Amino acid sequence: MPNTVPEGGADSLKPVHVAVGAIFNSRGEVLIARRPDHLCEGGLWEFPGGKLEPGERAGEALNRELHEELGITVESARPLIRVHHPRPQRPLLLDVWRVERYQGEAHGREGQPVEWVTPERLPDYPFPAADRPVITAVRLPDRYLVTPEPGGDTDRFLLRLEQCLRTGVRLVQLRARALDRDGYRALARRAIPLARRYGAWLLLNADPPLVAELGADGIHLPGSRLLSLEQKPQLAGKWVAASCHDERELLHAARIGVDFAVISPVLPTQSHPDAGSLGWERLFHLAEKAPFPLYALGGMSGGEHLRQACSRGAQGIAAIRGIWGEWRESL
Repeated sequence: MPNTVPEGGADSLKPVHVAVGAIFNSRGEVLIARRPDHLCEGGLWEFPGGKLEPGERAGEALNRELHEELGITVESARPLIRVHHPRPQRPLLLDVWRVERYQGEAHGREGQPVEWVTPERLPDYPFPAADRPVITAVRLPDRYLVTPEPGGDTDRFLLRLEQCLRTGVRLVQLRARALDRDGYRALARRAIPLARRYGAWLLLNADPPLVAELGADGIHLPGSRLLSLEQKPQLAGKWVAASCHDERELLHAARIGVDFAVISPVLPTQSHPDAGSLGWERLFHLAEKAPFPLYALGGMSGGEHLRQACSRGAQGIAAIRGIWGEWRESL
């Protein structure tokens, strides 16, 4: 990504718009490049890309920059995340695309070192601050399962959870409001190793001490708990996610530094068909304000909703019925 410094004037108030590629190979590794030492933030690693030219669209700039820098031609890409990053000289807008199909063999055509790394190893590399939300987005999947209430048959509940994991679900929130603390602990003790067996992350909708006690992969904060916090729960190496319903909650989540959030309800739901919903365009507006990946929740199901959510700046979709399926177990 070239160093871009404004020359002043009215344009200095506009963000530097940069198209960025999170390029994946067939092994699930992502390509990163090392910035030349003589540039601003030289020596740090980054995702390849470059500044849009006048009149150019982000997808066009992505194709041009990746061909110039890496010698590849993009065949298929989708929006991943847009990061608005403040800087003293001029704000930056990283327009990040997930690239999974391309022609050619990626190499540093400008002499820059490049490496293929697994998403899990990205935090081990020094990146510019603007890239931190991108690293999170690269690591996260595009579907987030929120479990229904387990009801009276725990074995049946866990069997259905395993079926979801077998289909490729890799991020799960264990939500069981009807259980007391002991019942929830017992369920989590069985669900955590089950998720780990399939390489999935399981987050607890519970208090931080229970996450630490059980060794879960993180915590999901409901809106009420989110607003009661003045700082991010101290859970080293764990995900911290939150539920948000409006801009106020999103901004509070940003202030305490959550890793990602869900925003709801985007569409009407079966359980609350008459409740007000945000809609797709409001989702885009809120995603632009979130300095972290955002999942669309509420009425989500299937590939078309996933495509719509991603096109509006979301990481993907979060769902209960849309991923779990119908669940009629009585409490």
